[in-house]
Parts: sequence; structure tokens; C-alpha cells
Amino acid sequence: GMNGAIVKVYSKAKDGGTALSAHFKVREFACHDGTDTVFISSELVGILEKIRVHFGKPVTINSGYRTEAWNKRQGGAAYSQHKYGTAADISINGVTPKQIAAYAETLIPRSGGIGIYNSFCHVDVRTVRSRWNG
Repeated sequence: GMNGAIVKVYSKAKDGGTALSAHFKVREFACHDGTDTVFISSELVGILEKIRVHFGKPVTINSGYRTEAWNKRQGGAAYSQHKYGTAADISINGVTPKQIAAYAETLIPRSGGIGIYNSFCHVDVRTVRSRWNG
């Protein structure tokens, strides 16, 4: 993969219903502050799609793209991958964040970010490998 380099820009209003893969649409990645612009990494979508198929259950994107202002309000890191459209905080009903992380590990063993939190798993497609808990 291109390590998240291919990031496309969408409009939530115009492209919200556009399918990015079999199970994901543009609007699911939109910033929660209502901003129309949505940045989405196609590599990230590919990983999320594999996770969706593996567990056979809907993947909820709790946080995808974040604007600078929204990221600050959420207490996000200054260089948060969410600001570049290369990260998603996800949860799956009946699957623990640890289980999601373990499978994500098989998809990006030598790169990307995987963070385990109480109620979600963070996955990003950064070039360097990074792993953390909460």
C-alpha cells in the first residue's frame, strides 16, 4: 500500500451517500462538527472493509475525519491522524476493542497506528508502526 498517501477529498452534502467500499459510505467519515469537507484515505477504507468482512458485523466509525478545531475540542493530539483523513476510531457490537486490534495487527503488522481504548479501537495508516493502550 501507499501508507495512506492516497487521501481523497469529498463533500458530505454532495458525496455523503457515495459508497467507498461494499460497506462504507462517505458520510460515515464526516467530522462531527458538521463540516462539509471530508478527507478519506483509500487505504484506511480498505483496512476497515477487511475488518467488517472478517467479523461479519457492522463497523461503527465513532470518529473519522476531524477538522483542526474539532480535534482540539476533543483533546486530540496536535498531529492527530484524524486531521488527515487517515484514521478512524471504530467499534463493533459484541467484539472487544482488543479483538479488533488483534485482527488489525494481522493487516498492518509493520506500519500504521493501532490504539486500544475502553469502548473503541483506533486504526490509522501512518507510515511508521505505532501501538498503544488508551
